[in-house]
Amino acid sequence: MTKTKDKNTEEQILDAAKNVFQSKGMDGSRMQEIADKAGINKAMLHYYYRSKHLLFEAVFKNAFSLLAPQLNSILNDDSSLEDKIKNFTTDYTTFMMKHPYLPNFIIQELNRNEDFILKLKKNTGFPTLEKFKEKVANEIKQGKITPIDADQLFVHIIALNIFPFLGKPLIKALTNKDDTSYKVFVEKRKTEVSNFIINAIKNT
Repeated sequence: MTKTKDKNTEEQILDAAKNVFQSKGMDGSRMQEIADKAGINKAMLHYYYRSKHLLFEAVFKNAFSLLAPQLNSILNDDSSLEDKIKNFTTDYTTFMMKHPYLPNFIIQELNRNEDFILKLKKNTGFPTLEKFKEKVANEIKQGKITPIDADQLFVHIIALNIFPFLGKPLIKALTNKDDTSYKVFVEKRKTEVSNFIINAIKNT
């Protein structure tokens, strides 16, 4: 008799895996611990996901499917460039505070498999920059911001937002912060980063 996969069980597994990966990272997590947290045996877990890496990838895709359309909406709505920068920074930081394992996983996966991001691009809602670039060009033309390459600007935004999650241990050590004060620090970056970028490109 062929087994069938139950959607509720799969959701339990993904939720359990997310919590374990978030607290222990990819390398520190164990399939047995994820199975225990999901309330199933290890054999059942392997029936749904043959390896820890496949499970991590599923957790990532699930989380990314929530983040990508949200960011895509901000990049392609009719708001001003200033509002786009503020909203993108706020939403991205808020999301990553809930899913801090994602940035490191993205880097690990890209180093292991460069085609990984190309697969993600096929998913509906993957962020596109066309309207963002149009907005940058229009605001340069109107004299609102100084001339800047839109791709460079977007990478500035991404880099300033992502590094506190990628470089958390280094930043904590350099700034002498514990976990609690670091959360406060990252929360403040929602306004610090957006204000820094806006002031840097504003045509005064």
